[in-house]
Amino acid sequence: MKKVAILGCGNLGSSIIEGLIASDFCKPTDIIATRRNPENIKRYADLGVTVISDNKKAANESDTIILAVKPFQAIEVLNQIKDELTGKILISVVTGVLLKDISNVVNENCSIFRAMPNTAIAIQQSMTCISALSSNAEQLAYVKNLFSVLGKVAIIDEKLMDAATVLGACGIAYAMRYIRANIQGGIEIGFDAQTAGLIAAQTVKGASELLLQKGLHPEQEIDKVTTPKGCTIAGLNEMEHQGFSSSLIKGICASYAKIA
Repeated sequence: MKKVAILGCGNLGSSIIEGLIASDFCKPTDIIATRRNPENIKRYADLGVTVISDNKKAANESDTIILAVKPFQAIEVLNQIKDELTGKILISVVTGVLLKDISNVVNENCSIFRAMPNTAIAIQQSMTCISALSSNAEQLAYVKNLFSVLGKVAIIDEKLMDAATVLGACGIAYAMRYIRANIQGGIEIGFDAQTAGLIAAQTVKGASELLLQKGLHPEQEIDKVTTPKGCTIAGLNEMEHQGFSSSLIKGICASYAKIA
């Protein structure tokens, strides 16, 4: 069993720990977690995870290192651990730090991957996009398997990683905002907030599962519920008149322009 170190356990790093433990991909005792103040993640130590502040020690004692620090900290931490990486797997989940930037620091003495999951990784429902540098088929399969137990995986060219960040990671917030609006509309037409929230969240989950399991285009499922002169098409058309699809597309493009 490979030991896994997660360096920088903020929101995403902590979500990865929770997902790995819940998935049984590795035992808590095979995980090392670092944070500048380990007291902030003491809850994982209670589960059996080794919790320390020393990134170099964590890298030295692990086979797979997941870099989850803030972007401005990435190069500093890579310099701390570069001598501990020979023959190991390094996975960066840091936004905006390129494979070549990582390689320039660690001198390609390890297999380097970039992965962009989202916070649903905590409940094994992430969408994770992966790109690689200097890896073999076995290592790629291992990294893909690691994230596959935490949700869905797509192998992409690194040039699409910023777009993947917007669509998959920022996309969680977009979906949440849609659900929130649904709840507000539900309250206006008579539901209490809790019931409206349940109906809205489960409906979105059901819609997503229909697409994932059937592999259909959304319009095919929309056609099934838009009867002539019906209430669904009336609502959809009003949303489009108000710029629903256009505003969403513009929002995605605005996020991409910002990250790029």
